[in-house]
Amino acid sequence: MKTGTGWILIAVLALSTVFLFSNVTAEITNVQSVRQIVNEHIDRDALYLSSNSTIVDANGRTFAELNNGTNRVYLPYSDIPETVIHAFIATEDKRFFEHHGFDATGIARAFLANASEGGIDQGASTITQQMVRNIFLDHSRTYERKVSELLYAYELEQQYSKEEILELYLNSIYFGNGAYGVEAAAQLYFSETTNQLSLAQIAFLTAIPNNPTYYDPFKDEAAHTHERKEWVLQKMEEEGFITSAEHNEALEESIVLHRSQLKNEFPDYSDFILAEFKMLIRQLENMEEAPSEEVEARVNELLKQGVTIETALDPDRQQRLVDSVVRELPDNAQGAAMVIDNDKRTIVAISNGRGYERGNLMYATQSFRHHGSAFKPLIDYVPYLEETGAPLTATFNGNPSPNCAQNSSKQTVGCVNNYNHAMPGVVTMREAFKHSYNVPAEYMLAQVGVEKALSYLEPFSFSKLNDEERGLALALGTVDVSVYEMAQAYSTFAHDGKFAPAHGIVRVVDEHGETLYQWDDVKEVLVWSKETNDKMRTLLADVIASGTGKGITLGQNGYIGGKTGTSSQYRDLAFSGLTDKYTASVWVGRDEGSVEDLSPRRPAMNIWETAVRE
Repeated sequence: MKTGTGWILIAVLALSTVFLFSNVTAEITNVQSVRQIVNEHIDRDALYLSSNSTIVDANGRTFAELNNGTNRVYLPYSDIPETVIHAFIATEDKRFFEHHGFDATGIARAFLANASEGGIDQGASTITQQMVRNIFLDHSRTYERKVSELLYAYELEQQYSKEEILELYLNSIYFGNGAYGVEAAAQLYFSETTNQLSLAQIAFLTAIPNNPTYYDPFKDEAAHTHERKEWVLQKMEEEGFITSAEHNEALEESIVLHRSQLKNEFPDYSDFILAEFKMLIRQLENMEEAPSEEVEARVNELLKQGVTIETALDPDRQQRLVDSVVRELPDNAQGAAMVIDNDKRTIVAISNGRGYERGNLMYATQSFRHHGSAFKPLIDYVPYLEETGAPLTATFNGNPSPNCAQNSSKQTVGCVNNYNHAMPGVVTMREAFKHSYNVPAEYMLAQVGVEKALSYLEPFSFSKLNDEERGLALALGTVDVSVYEMAQAYSTFAHDGKFAPAHGIVRVVDEHGETLYQWDDVKEVLVWSKETNDKMRTLLADVIASGTGKGITLGQNGYIGGKTGTSSQYRDLAFSGLTDKYTASVWVGRDEGSVEDLSPRRPAMNIWETAVRE
């Protein structure tokens, strides 16, 4: 009895609403109009639906999708297949292109049907009304909400075209399992885009929104979904959208689900890109001093707008690098690497750790460890060559001093040991470098002065440099640095001593392909002279030809140079170097304990070789 009374009230209210809009509203001059009242409650911003953002590689191919809690791939009306439109028109609102937001005939028909059944069996909501519920209102069954729905729907029809409303509707409806909109549903259930779907698949998807829980394709072998799919096809034929033959063919087609997850093929690189995106926003939106939470909120806001982050990722090199880290390291060891394209100054590949998963510690950027002798070129040799102009034939005593000489700063000089306590005697600079003797390196730093030597590192912004004791121990590379920082610094050797930072992000564009953000052009900084750079390239090449890196055999023409590094007690192994095309840095270690057992296999060098191979 109560149900019947309720539907009588709805019918009366609906008919009254029609009367109001058609006859009364135009005559009201001294009071606020219905349109003004409804407009005050419509939030136009709500019509902008969040959408998945994507990260694409250097070839424009998507390798990562980001949904920030709402899985939606927004489709403009022009990209929505006609069959999808027909399926929803036939089943949800066959008079959609004729009514003005609500269907009085449909309301009356539903009222009579429900009254005869003595319950709520049929609804009368148009597509516009459903869109209103999805975006502005809720799904409660009250008379007040129903009237609001009618008023909102009418007003929206006055301000938006049918195509715009249908576009919003098909992108806002819920298809279950976290998917909003028909494109996200197609990708979730079939791993295909909507324009790749068959008629049967479209009818199958069209069945779901009516009751996403009951028609969940992943439950009960989709029995309920298939049943409603058949009903969808029947309605499409009744409305003339498909032929009887097409109907029968669709019924015979076997529906095979291919559940997909959001794509993230290279989490090492995508997580790095998201971190770099925050850096980009800080710089371009003048948020350098803003709290991390504020920057995070701004980035999340942008990612909900369906932006595309274009990157320099070389997918083949990335895959080889990740595979190499897994191949070269046992389960209880870790490693990280980064590769820079010298000409473009872009980051083309990065490994953030063995078996890296999204959200893990990014060893390439967030782990700071000693790189040992790989740091000597920057702290010892470059400053010494630049300040003294010494030739590569300059000689040094390679043996520890028995007297432990004192320099003017009262710091002990010459009391360090060489690797394996080597006593090479007098050596040239080239010999000292390629064999990584510690004593000559310390003498160089002592002669230049620690503070002067450190000044050459300022353009590279080594984040932990000020945390270290500023003494001669720095000569041996006792500085906590990241792989990211080392690769950036070493790239200077590829540019005649000039430095500009490399980035992974090329630009960020909106859904229309318009550029939103890209890095400002940064003027190169001359860190050291071309003469010093040429000498350093010779020293680095000696390491590969006849020094500690002689096992590297790239089998390619052109320049190859680098430097090995081992920290105290074999806690870390490292290699940084460059070819004509690429600069790369590699670190290998364990969170606890040494990697001396791995040293004979030279994993850092092997990973580096894979990283830069053409």
